[in-house]
Amino acid sequence: MKVLRQYPLFVLLMIIGGLAMLVPAGHAAKQADWPTARIFFQYSMLVLALSVLIGTAMMNRQTRNVSRANLITLILAFALLPAFLALPFSEALPYLSFQRAYFEMLSSFTTTGATLFDDPFRISESLHLWRGLVGWLGGFFMLVAAVSVLEPLNIGGFEMRETMTAVRGPAMRVENDVRILRAVRLLLPPYFVFTALLALLLIFSGERVFIAAIHAMSTLSTSAISPVSGMDGAHAGWGGELLIAVFLLFAVSSKLMTLQLPQTIRTLPKDPEFQLTMIVVVLLPIFMFARHWLAAIDVSQGGDVFAGLRAYWGGVFTTISYLTTAGFESSHWHSAQNWSGLSATGILLFGLAVMGGGVATTAGGVKLLRIYSLYRHGLRELEHMVNPSSVGRSGTSTRRFRRQGAELAWVFLMLFLMAITVVALGLALLGIQFENAFALAIASLTNTGPVYMALGDPTAHYAALPDTALSIISVAMVLGRVEALAFIALLNPDYWRN
Repeated sequence: MKVLRQYPLFVLLMIIGGLAMLVPAGHAAKQADWPTARIFFQYSMLVLALSVLIGTAMMNRQTRNVSRANLITLILAFALLPAFLALPFSEALPYLSFQRAYFEMLSSFTTTGATLFDDPFRISESLHLWRGLVGWLGGFFMLVAAVSVLEPLNIGGFEMRETMTAVRGPAMRVENDVRILRAVRLLLPPYFVFTALLALLLIFSGERVFIAAIHAMSTLSTSAISPVSGMDGAHAGWGGELLIAVFLLFAVSSKLMTLQLPQTIRTLPKDPEFQLTMIVVVLLPIFMFARHWLAAIDVSQGGDVFAGLRAYWGGVFTTISYLTTAGFESSHWHSAQNWSGLSATGILLFGLAVMGGGVATTAGGVKLLRIYSLYRHGLRELEHMVNPSSVGRSGTSTRRFRRQGAELAWVFLMLFLMAITVVALGLALLGIQFENAFALAIASLTNTGPVYMALGDPTAHYAALPDTALSIISVAMVLGRVEALAFIALLNPDYWRN
């Protein structure tokens, strides 16, 4: 263990990836799929051997700025580690080029969930297990990176929490390697326990063990990776969707990722991220449900109470899923669309994905805390328009959150929208229809791959995109996962002088 602590962080990630390859190797061996088992085992040994060689050559290497080095490692991990993870995937599928295998692994590792396989039965269960496992590891890596890398640098949404508490800098005094170990010890037990618990509950609900395991990993990592095309092919039914919806709340607030449930339950109702989630989850499905009568829509099942309940649940589940940037659609989502009579529900899902989940969670997007800050600032501005001489009734930290917090949130939102524009224009220049290019930009930058199919276009498939478009989307996925502020920090000359 002491020797491993002397290895660079990226080498440690390679070791974890090499060891993880033994899982699909064992599964393939159990299924008597010997070629796949051999491929994963051999590449596991190769990656582990390379990791030891590189780690031995670079061990005890001193860095002047550990926080900057770990930020660079974070970006390189999302950009380069999927190349190693794609080696067995590409070898097991000879018809798939390495670039496309890399896209598949990058999509999984960034928890985007965009896949080139519209028909899940085109690949074996062992390869689906590898996709789900990579997504699960990518989600945990993002949790650890948020606490140990982004928080000391005051980016990744943590600048909003600092504004709320008016506290600056104590985390910087802790050594970075100590922070990483502390984050792993703190987050791994609940992350693993909640994944295993969801898998067991899905099994008790009637789901196959294999599907339950992958859906549990996809839920906790918000990657929406599924071996059966999501909820439509699942066997757990409404009960399984309810369980997944409950566990998706872990992507709403980082306070939920703890085993101290009594304390969490007491403080959660006051959490602004949780409050905003409840507002959206309650109002949007009600709007879709009520529109059936407000618009006087004539549906053959208009008098069926159960049809209305199915439609309402389809709206609730899908809202939670896309708000947390998971991307699962309820098996009753089409019923919700037909019930409401909305022909373009994709724009609602785009908006939910852009809002994103909580800070320091596996979710992507702008993040709920930034949206909440803009919401509070907007309320204060409206109040000030009615009563120009009024004074805010809140404390110092809340006023800072409304002012400085709203300013930081607005800057990030503008950067995010600019990134969407640039990516969409780049894809449109390749000949992709602008609507599809816009959807692809949102899907990649919010790490919500399935939202691309929300357009309802039957030709909207990732497999139909050219390699150049996949390269642009790959860069956007890394940018969306790490966030633009991290890249801006690296471009700051003062940051390199320290």
